[in-house]
Amino acid sequence: MKKAVILARVSTVRQEKEGLSLKDIQLPILREYAQENGLEVVREFVFSESADRKIRTKFNEMIEFVKSKTDVEAIIAYRVDRITRNYRDAVLIDDLRSEHKKEIHFVYDRLVIDQKTIGRDITDWDTKVYLAKQFLNRLKDDAVTTAQRKIANGEWPSGAPYGYKNAKDESNNRNWIYIDDNEASVVQKVFELYSTGSYSMLEVRNKIDEIFSIKIAKSKVEKILNNSFYCGTMKYDGIEYPHHYDRIISEEQYNKVTAVRASYNKKKFKFAGLSFAYRGLIQCADCGCIITPERKIKKSGLIFHYYHCTQSKGKHGADWLSEPDLTKQFMDVFGQLELPQEAVDDIVNTLKGSHQDKKYFTEQLRTRYQAEYDKYQHRIEKMYEDQLDGSITKSFFEDKRNAYRAEQKLLQAKLAKLQMADEEYYLTAQYLVQIASRAKELFAGSEPEEKRLLLNMTLQNLRLDGKIVLYDWKKPFDKIAFYASRPSWLPG
Repeated sequence: MKKAVILARVSTVRQEKEGLSLKDIQLPILREYAQENGLEVVREFVFSESADRKIRTKFNEMIEFVKSKTDVEAIIAYRVDRITRNYRDAVLIDDLRSEHKKEIHFVYDRLVIDQKTIGRDITDWDTKVYLAKQFLNRLKDDAVTTAQRKIANGEWPSGAPYGYKNAKDESNNRNWIYIDDNEASVVQKVFELYSTGSYSMLEVRNKIDEIFSIKIAKSKVEKILNNSFYCGTMKYDGIEYPHHYDRIISEEQYNKVTAVRASYNKKKFKFAGLSFAYRGLIQCADCGCIITPERKIKKSGLIFHYYHCTQSKGKHGADWLSEPDLTKQFMDVFGQLELPQEAVDDIVNTLKGSHQDKKYFTEQLRTRYQAEYDKYQHRIEKMYEDQLDGSITKSFFEDKRNAYRAEQKLLQAKLAKLQMADEEYYLTAQYLVQIASRAKELFAGSEPEEKRLLLNMTLQNLRLDGKIVLYDWKKPFDKIAFYASRPSWLPG
């Protein structure tokens, strides 16, 4: 007899009163289902109310329990929206199914999915999870919360940049950043030379070698010149914050270098700015090097684009392939995604359901971020009054205000990410419908950048074996392609 756990949950007390009662409806049905289907229930995870911290802990406890128990093979839930109340839940549940080989039973929906599930059911599920993952990827922070706290306090959360060194402070309890005199001299000279406008980055590199007998790469010179850390600000997640460390150069000198860089007449790369649809997307199946594009102009004046392996790891007689040949192969690939209209309608219905989940999840995040922002604003205003009354000093007020403003900047960045993720969600959803209904036509008539977008959305591990393109589908397009011409899309 298979072992299983029961997951019973309602979001609000009102839902419990209006028909999804845990005690009177869900649990009896779930227990009866387990008995009728030969499932031994080893534990029940039962909770109500919305997904606050306590409920989140309970849900995570269920996830970890099922992962840790190899003999537990199934999770029994009332229906899909009872087990996946937000996008993070959906991704976690999908991981149990695909990576840990667990069965997920949705009793009300009469749906069971596992690692081997095929047909319209799994395509519908994969589509929802795909949208969830795309949305969450846009919201991921680039560092953990502790790093964000350091930034808010004017501290750099990573290793010291060139010109500095990490060492313990006077309290011997944290990794502070101090100027490294030798490296700082190099940094100062790099800025000094380049700010004159008379030296290119390559010439600066050579001059540093001549003066200090230190060999540094041209890319390192560029990195130094682009780092405002040396004049007192640190860039984190696209936003600048002041830091508390010693400066190596003045802000005036940094701004001067920035102006020189903006006006410097750089020589263009041979093919820079040219529109190559497949640049950087494909690897050589033989050696793993990138397939690079080249433009050829015939005596007739006609222009042709070709692709070939860079062979940077050694010559191996790599074939050259024209861009139209590559395009034809990709069109044949996208031809596999043409679905009957009723299947497209199914995907549209899936997107509608997923949109409601996304809308609820987004509003929760937006409300939380705005509430935190307003909290810091209220604190600043309250402290300002305290400072006027003389109950706190001006220096204390300034220090705390700077800390709170830094926290607000982090929250503004999160709100901006949320807005960007929201916009990209609708673009992704729109493309899903278009790809499912007329992928080949869409690819054939698209511009190079649109072709790149379509390829990045649907395919992965692109490689060129001789003159043949090999690929793997991304979810949910693997299932869409597999069932596009099969009767498994039909009900029953």
